[in-house]
Amino acid sequence: MHILDWLIIIIYFIISVLVGLYYSRRASKSMKDFFLSGRNLPWWLAGTSMVATTFAADTPLAVTELVAKNGIAGNWLWWNFVFGGMLTVFFFARLWRRAGIMTDVEFAELRYSGKPAAFLRGFRSLYLGLFINAVIIGWVNLAMASILEGMFSIPHDQVMIYVALAMLLTAGYSAMSGLWGVAITDAFQFVLAMFGCIVLALVVLGLPQV
Repeated sequence: MHILDWLIIIIYFIISVLVGLYYSRRASKSMKDFFLSGRNLPWWLAGTSMVATTFAADTPLAVTELVAKNGIAGNWLWWNFVFGGMLTVFFFARLWRRAGIMTDVEFAELRYSGKPAAFLRGFRSLYLGLFINAVIIGWVNLAMASILEGMFSIPHDQVMIYVALAMLLTAGYSAMSGLWGVAITDAFQFVLAMFGCIVLALVVLGLPQV
């Protein structure tokens, strides 16, 4: 790691924190502003944030494995997501907005009724919020730890400290800024990640071994 590398990382975190601080006042107006950006999030920003959410530290590793094992056709494992995404953007989003709900689990209780519907809402909240998200965060952080060890030569017994610090910083600006800050930082991180991946691909393709 050279000084320039550390400067890029520090600037990246500073920008993320500044975005969180900038949108903290807007997010604190109401629950709707915090969780739904006041229902005023531009479609292109919402779409970029959705795509960026699926582009994590594990994505380049997973796609590389898919292509290595199955060729380019292996990408259909995630390319097929485009159909559901397009339906969400152009069809379901309008219906969700008309329903006036804040979360998808809230829709379960609205669609059905009585104690079973309330139980389903609570069960899905706990199941998705605690267990499924814990698994996803676990494998993404494991991928990030592998990258930090392999590319930045961080010792194995210290790597989780760096991961924990990054998680705390991310949780901090997300809690300050709500969906506005998360969407803006998602877009910033996505552009940065795509640029980095393209540069890395060009470097790798230029190696004599390839």
